[in-house]
Amino acid sequence: MLSGTIAADLSPRAYLRAAQFLSGLGEDWARHIAAIGPCRHEAKPAREPYEALARAVAYQQLHAKAGDAILGRLLALYPGTSFPAPGQLLTTDPEAQRACGFSAAKLAAIRGIAQATVDGIVPGREEARSLSDEALIERLGSLRGVGRWTVEMFLIYSLERSDVLPVDDFGVREGYRRLKGLEKASTPRQMRGIGEAWSPFRTVAAWYLWRLPAR
Repeated sequence: MLSGTIAADLSPRAYLRAAQFLSGLGEDWARHIAAIGPCRHEAKPAREPYEALARAVAYQQLHAKAGDAILGRLLALYPGTSFPAPGQLLTTDPEAQRACGFSAAKLAAIRGIAQATVDGIVPGREEARSLSDEALIERLGSLRGVGRWTVEMFLIYSLERSDVLPVDDFGVREGYRRLKGLEKASTPRQMRGIGEAWSPFRTVAAWYLWRLPAR
């Protein structure tokens, strides 16, 4: 990922350009993209960074339905709001929040994100849009329970960044292994080097790699 990248073009036309570019990398890419069809990646750019990160942590290591249930119980503590403001979340009794189903570590991470937002570490949406990928990873990746992968998901789904390759993601590395028929998945470091050839469309490349069928 280029440290200066702040491009945010994930429009249907950009998807088409990306698919054409990736298909030109080899017959394996071309066959896979033809089988999957047009990229249907869906971002959620309306969310503030605080909410996006808190939601991401809430769903970590959970199936979607379990995450929905736990988050739903948390949101029920704040009627009349779509998501609690950082101050609201911090002034709520932690035991009431724990009762929603969060582990102690996960709740500490969510409350830490709220405190970091109050402290100005987690930027607002407009400021986040002006910062490069690497600047955001450095700034947010050190927060408890966040890390590089979570920030990369934020870049892809909230900021609509078009050239993000989450090399620590098992699905990306396993997808590439299946695409190439390799015996062993590449390491994150190897994947980062390989993925340089997919720039400036690494987000779409990741989307297609996530959809490689098991063999």
